[in-house]
Amino acid sequence: MSLVAYEDSDSETETEKTEDPSASGRQTNQLSSSVTCVQHFAPGSTKSTHEMHPAGSAGRSGWSRVCEDPLEHYAQNTNTDLAPPYCQRVYSGHAAISVPYRNYEQASSSSTNSGNGISQKRTHKDITATLKGIRPYIPKRLRQENSSKPEKEESDQRGSSDCDVKLSGSGEQALRKISELIKPYLGSKYKVTEVPKSLIFYMSKHSGPVNEIQWCPILEQSHMLLSASMDKTVKVWDAVDTGCCLKTYSCHSCAVRAARWSSCGRRILSGGFDSMLHLTDIETGKQIFSSKTEFRISALKFHPTESNVFICGGFSPEVKAWDLRTSKVLRVYKAAVQQTLDILFLPEGREFLTSTDAVSRDSADRTIVAWDFQSAAKISNQIFHVEGFAVGCEFSPDGTLLVTGSSDGKVFFYNYHTSRIIRTLSAHKEACVSAIFHPVLPSLLATCDWAGEIKIWQ
Repeated sequence: MSLVAYEDSDSETETEKTEDPSASGRQTNQLSSSVTCVQHFAPGSTKSTHEMHPAGSAGRSGWSRVCEDPLEHYAQNTNTDLAPPYCQRVYSGHAAISVPYRNYEQASSSSTNSGNGISQKRTHKDITATLKGIRPYIPKRLRQENSSKPEKEESDQRGSSDCDVKLSGSGEQALRKISELIKPYLGSKYKVTEVPKSLIFYMSKHSGPVNEIQWCPILEQSHMLLSASMDKTVKVWDAVDTGCCLKTYSCHSCAVRAARWSSCGRRILSGGFDSMLHLTDIETGKQIFSSKTEFRISALKFHPTESNVFICGGFSPEVKAWDLRTSKVLRVYKAAVQQTLDILFLPEGREFLTSTDAVSRDSADRTIVAWDFQSAAKISNQIFHVEGFAVGCEFSPDGTLLVTGSSDGKVFFYNYHTSRIIRTLSAHKEACVSAIFHPVLPSLLATCDWAGEIKIWQ
């Protein structure tokens, strides 16, 4: 789950040493100066002749620690029975800077995204119009259905969607395809995760900070990557084969803070600072469910076993569970907090955690609350004092590595068993708020940052 971290006046700068590479299963080197293409995943395929140059100071390697990690605070302050299963190790090393989310909209009006000066030969752009002389393929069934409807009815339907959808030239086919690079791995066991070294794709179509990214949960369609941005849009990318943006959804009138795939991989649940919730069909762009809340939304999570139930939190002391079948709130979870920063369900869905603001008379502390999903009762409440970006952390599919971004743009890779940093990747110039491994392709990593960039590494 995402935790926040700001620079603390009592923190100390500390130098980390590289762990023995044997601890992670393979020696890792510094980021290479030439970047290979992702096509080498598929057995027997040839490498692309395209060359790209890594971003910024990717050639540097170094270790920094500017404040205590939120997980370390949680481990040290946990005095309940929840401690052993929820926090067994301490991972520290990523830096922190104080830039609250709520100040972004005011600052963004006077700033633009310059791309950070990244030099490369291959940058993908959205194709908003069909190439001249080439007509997109329309399935026979759809042609027959369209020809049987009155022209006026077709016009009404075209204007009935609440969501502005921009589609690339081959977007419809790309949404349904199974990537040739993924096919060989679908029937086999996931291999050991290695630390990525090379930049594969650099995608910079967002004009504002990217808050969240997520691979499609359907493994056959896991070439698709979802991103939510402060530029009011949600995008779906082909992040395995081409690096192109497949669709752009402009359903929100303000920044989109959270977006999640549904379990079927055909819908996207999004929430933003316009206080709106939308469940959008990825192919048609139409809203299957929409509702306005009483607060700005900052966190969304689907229930792990009940696909029609999700939890929503934001700038409110309340967290709500919704049922998409009835479009109603199931239950409300109340705490003396200012906002909910992130939500994490435990595997079976009987409990979940929230990372929130706890406001007291003299200070504003951050706290992790454990909840019973059915009764809405608090199981535990652990308070610590850190602030800053909502930086996410994720495990690799094989559970050997913990990866997290940092406010200084670095990505940190931890050995789960030893809690040591095994490598630091200089991935971005702005704060890297999310880093996630691909669920099928070994060692393929997606990262995003506060400058609106998304990068794919291998």
